[in-house]
Amino acid sequence: MAHMDVAGIRKVFELARSLKNPVNLSIGQPDFEVPLPVRNAAKEAMENRKNGYTLTQGIPELRETILADVRKWYPHNNDRGLVITSGTSGALTIALCCTVNPGDEVIIFDPFFVMYPHFVRLAGGTPVFLSTYPTCTIDVDRVRSAISPRTKAILVNSPANPTGVLHSRESLRDLALLAQERRILLISDEVYRAFAYDAPFVSPAEFNPDVLVVDGFSKSHAMTGWRLGFAHGPQRLIEEMAKLQQFTFVCAPSIVQHAGVAAWQFDPKGFANDYRRKRDLMLAGMRDRFEIVRPGGAFYLYPRVPWGTGTEFVAKAVEQNLLILPGCSFSQQDTHFRISYAADDLTLERGIEILNKLARR
Repeated sequence: MAHMDVAGIRKVFELARSLKNPVNLSIGQPDFEVPLPVRNAAKEAMENRKNGYTLTQGIPELRETILADVRKWYPHNNDRGLVITSGTSGALTIALCCTVNPGDEVIIFDPFFVMYPHFVRLAGGTPVFLSTYPTCTIDVDRVRSAISPRTKAILVNSPANPTGVLHSRESLRDLALLAQERRILLISDEVYRAFAYDAPFVSPAEFNPDVLVVDGFSKSHAMTGWRLGFAHGPQRLIEEMAKLQQFTFVCAPSIVQHAGVAAWQFDPKGFANDYRRKRDLMLAGMRDRFEIVRPGGAFYLYPRVPWGTGTEFVAKAVEQNLLILPGCSFSQQDTHFRISYAADDLTLERGIEILNKLARR
């Protein structure tokens, strides 16, 4: 627990509750409603008394629905299993605890989702941070150089949090093939797969049948509090994950699993199109004063600070009633900050105005 420093993010969230009408661009949570068919399916499940424990690996209706599409996407791999989990974070937790032994290393690309190092340490492993600055893209040669005899896994996220970068087909292919060559588990966090703007979404599982994919409904369907995720990968690993889930999370929430069947059938493309427009609004408003790697997906910007450190810049932003997150929460360096543009247009425009004013200091 001593390794878990969440003070920066916790402070911003506490400020969000204490400030009057803050311009909140800090929280990575969709601002649209859970789709009506999904809400209705949850109500129906509750009224039909589907409130008890389910099979540890998930209800057959949901597993079979998702797995049918997974097998269409990756027809080269007939040995792919699937487990329903308590959110994507639940999937990552049990996956790493099933594969990482004390002293094993897990390569994490920097910047990274804030929880990744903690998941690895919880499993007894050591996170190895591989910088992707300044482009925030993957250099497979650098990955090859970072691999050691202790390397057990590589964790990749595309589209990425906090940068919004959508990794190229070529880099994901080369990364998948490298992991296969070195017999290293590649874990692909695809929770933002619905939000790919400038190019089609690509999974490294297309190139390597042993890739473990973790995904969920939190971002694509605004179901962040419902805690519904899933993982698919080699059957032998999925079986071990289901075993561990049985003695930890037990199962994903039962009502939510039934709602997940409706969610899987709902196309979130309309939400993605709106976030593409919001991204373009933010980029156009900030382009003259900030250095930003153009995000190809998710709903984040990761600008470089125009002066000082990320922590200092965020502190000044908070003084102006603007809530953003310092880059040091997601990185080994404190040179950037993260914006979530999952907000209404008026809030985004207010944020742009404050940021440009701060940049002129």
